[in-house]
Amino acid sequence: MDSGQLEGARANALKTGTTTVGMVCSDGVVLASDKRATMGYFIASKDVTKIFEIDEHLAMTVAGSVGDAQALVRMLQAESRLYRLKHGKNMRAKNAATLLANIMFQYKFFPYYVQLIIAGKEDEGYGMYSIDAIGGTTEETMTSTGSGSPIAYGVLETNYKQGVTVKDMTPVAFKAVSTAMKRDVATGESVDVVLITKAGVKRLAKEEIAKMV
Repeated sequence: MDSGQLEGARANALKTGTTTVGMVCSDGVVLASDKRATMGYFIASKDVTKIFEIDEHLAMTVAGSVGDAQALVRMLQAESRLYRLKHGKNMRAKNAATLLANIMFQYKFFPYYVQLIIAGKEDEGYGMYSIDAIGGTTEETMTSTGSGSPIAYGVLETNYKQGVTVKDMTPVAFKAVSTAMKRDVATGESVDVVLITKAGVKRLAKEEIAKMV
């Protein structure tokens, strides 16, 4: 298979399409995503996980190629365990973002087709970073990735407030993704919400999310 054929095969690979959002709050981070995976115009799955727990107080959202995203999740989970063994403490969000950026920059000529949000505890408070396919990294307090992000940003920019609690911002994250689901064909099915607080990483149950509808 030559490089052109390989590029074409990757273009037709299973993709998450996706809308993911993240917001830093006074007492943690809220992450949310949809659950649809597509292959072109075909809905390949209606129950795909796009928010992954990396460590006790660290999580990552993925948008883009499913295989690339899953490989990076496995890699970062392994690196976080090694970091804990070596340093005697959990990997911070900034450490994880730097590691991911370095990995992805090394493959910039044959990149991982993903957009990532990595978020979690820092030495003080909480941090969140948006990382593109070739390792470009920006620290954010509010962000969105994926095909539905232009729609989600409209909700986030109207409703996000710094210094507000996770409890107050969780409905905003839900609204941002659910609004994108109405306009972006690659975003759909249901909303997944994950909270990062001092208690750790918690995925909201379907019953808890249903109350926000």
